[in-house]
Amino acid sequence: MRVSQHQAVVSRPLPALLAAASAAVAAAAWATELPAVRPNVVFIMADDLGWTDLACFGSGYYETPHVDRLAAEGLRLTSHHHCQNCTPTRAALMSGQHPARTGVFTVGSIDRFDWQSQALRPVDNVTKLPLDREIIAAALKRAGYATGMFGKWHIGETGEYSPGRRGFDEAITSHGRHFGFETVPEQSHPADEYLADFLTDRAVEFIARHAAEPFFLYLPHFGVHAPFEAKPDLRTRFEGRPPVGGHRNATYAAMIASVDESVGRVRRALEQHGVADRTVVIFTSDNGGVGGYAREGVLNARGDITDNAPLRSGKGSLYEGGTRVPFIVHWPGVTPAGTACDEPTIHVDLYPTLLEITGGPKPPQVLDGESLVRLFRDPTARLDREAIYQHFPGYLGAGQGTFRTRPVSLIQAGRWKLMEFLEDGRLELYDLAADIGEQRDLAAELPGKVRELHAKLLAWRQEVGAPMPTANHDRRPPAAGGRPARARSGT
Repeated sequence: MRVSQHQAVVSRPLPALLAAASAAVAAAAWATELPAVRPNVVFIMADDLGWTDLACFGSGYYETPHVDRLAAEGLRLTSHHHCQNCTPTRAALMSGQHPARTGVFTVGSIDRFDWQSQALRPVDNVTKLPLDREIIAAALKRAGYATGMFGKWHIGETGEYSPGRRGFDEAITSHGRHFGFETVPEQSHPADEYLADFLTDRAVEFIARHAAEPFFLYLPHFGVHAPFEAKPDLRTRFEGRPPVGGHRNATYAAMIASVDESVGRVRRALEQHGVADRTVVIFTSDNGGVGGYAREGVLNARGDITDNAPLRSGKGSLYEGGTRVPFIVHWPGVTPAGTACDEPTIHVDLYPTLLEITGGPKPPQVLDGESLVRLFRDPTARLDREAIYQHFPGYLGAGQGTFRTRPVSLIQAGRWKLMEFLEDGRLELYDLAADIGEQRDLAAELPGKVRELHAKLLAWRQEVGAPMPTANHDRRPPAAGGRPARARSGT
């Protein structure tokens, strides 16, 4: 006997009916909140590009005309921060959660560096973003967006952790080499093809295929990460050019030029397919540049390839040179052209920002950030929160017994930045508005400000359940010869 639709519904248990009704109401409410025009989102991220490695952020040596045009037509966030190296930044961007929640603090195991000779045992590092976190691509896919990712993933390369299994409709990953690179899944390409060009080709093709529907394109370049390799024609452009400050390396300049070309090609594709006026384009870097170590007395195996001055230190450090990165957004009709905003912002803000832009649904996990759309509309606005935070319970070596960072937590509240070094409890306080280079520690002069910020830092660590390093009771002498750790991709 055929059962009518009405009979099928009323035969369901009451709890199931209530749950279905609740879900229907929620879906209807969410649908009414969707933006009238659902913008596309293109998120381009360079690897290891320093805060001053763009002409529009102060370089007089590197040439970045396409990124400069993006800045001239949009908004620069001048106090935007990511983690001290690549994997934790990518995990925070994709999950909307601080490393203190995901456990993704750095690259690889804690045994990559000689913590055994130090005062603390680091917190064990999680190397793959936990599967119970819904990444931003999955949320946007639920909102009806086509999703594509081409480039460096670095938060779980295979199986269920791979981007194609976590919300990206299309995904090709590659990093480690700029020439002769390999991809997952395997893609054929000319032996002399440059990785940045290959990834840009895939991005442009994605735009062409999905121009008729809303899309989210994530283009995380491997450039300008080591090994330092560039296309010969671009390198020739910079050879013999006089250095400007600490910017002097022709190969590195050519690598930056390749990333800049990619930005130009992507924007041309948006224009050619008639979607530029309804596409939000964001450009940033995953962490600070590889430089500033000489001034810190850090014997990094690769040396200073660039200079983050006036910022202190570089990649791997939680001083500003390691965490402050360029961030540019162009949202036609929304971001005022040629503007800048100095409100402190951070990686976990991207997820709620994209949800507000697209009308995407909230994920099951807690989101730690705050939407930046308010700043995009009005660069003079301020966010609701009081501060941003970072927590790194481990060591990042630099070779010959030196470290780019030791275990440390920090809070930045407006102009004030307090760092707590976890080995001995030392506190450093800086006024970033007057001393962006963090040269004058004001902790002894302003004990009241130290107490205020430290109390907030302790409360935040408790709120997010930040794991802490423990005493190293089996401390041993430094490794023989103080050999630096082998350089690896994403260090």
